[in-house]
Amino acid sequence: MSERANIRFFTAGDTALVMEFGNEINDALNANVKSVYDGLIQKPIDGVREAVPTFRSLLVYYRPEKISFESLQKKLADLSVNAVSSVNKSKRVIHIPVAYGGEYGEDMARVSEHTGLSEKEIISIHSGKDYLIYMLGFLPGFPYLGGMDRRLITPRLKNPRTRIPEGSVGIGGEQTGIYPLASPGGWQLIGRTPVKPYDADRKNPFIYNAGEYIRFFPISADEYRKIESDAAYVCKEEIG
Repeated sequence: MSERANIRFFTAGDTALVMEFGNEINDALNANVKSVYDGLIQKPIDGVREAVPTFRSLLVYYRPEKISFESLQKKLADLSVNAVSSVNKSKRVIHIPVAYGGEYGEDMARVSEHTGLSEKEIISIHSGKDYLIYMLGFLPGFPYLGGMDRRLITPRLKNPRTRIPEGSVGIGGEQTGIYPLASPGGWQLIGRTPVKPYDADRKNPFIYNAGEYIRFFPISADEYRKIESDAAYVCKEEIG
């Protein structure tokens, strides 16, 4: 491990390093991670195979026969000084339709009881803001979102389910997110989206990336089924 300014570098096996920007989870640290990640995309470093942004660090896979740990560390540190946050500072917002409650959100009543909010209030609050995608993980396309209103905080289930339906939108503690694939999980389910955040058969498997934003909007059960059956449906985007 070594340190320069507030950045620390760790080895991660013999073909990867971790570039850590701090020990908190916040928008500023995540913006620094995204800046260096974007810098690597714009100006690749010879020998780097892949980079994976997380909440507060960047995992970089490299070829040690082409670049040493020390040399890569220096190049990344230099890049962090020159990187411009979010490249051109544009904000991409992907609008995700969600059928809330009922058969699509079986834990809505539990969330309502815990928070003291009505179902209508939960839907209004949950769909009333843009969520920063800190990172993708756990499953392909599972977005860890920042900025959920604290009024919605609800503990995870004491006994996780063995199977959560694809597209489920849930709350887990202070976070909200989308299950892009059917899987086990312990988040409280408040709705479901008919769109596929991840599809390995698409040219671009993911409909969003770390550093972008998601905005949920409520739809009816009929609208859910209509979108689900429409293979040409594309989520609305905003660039601002």
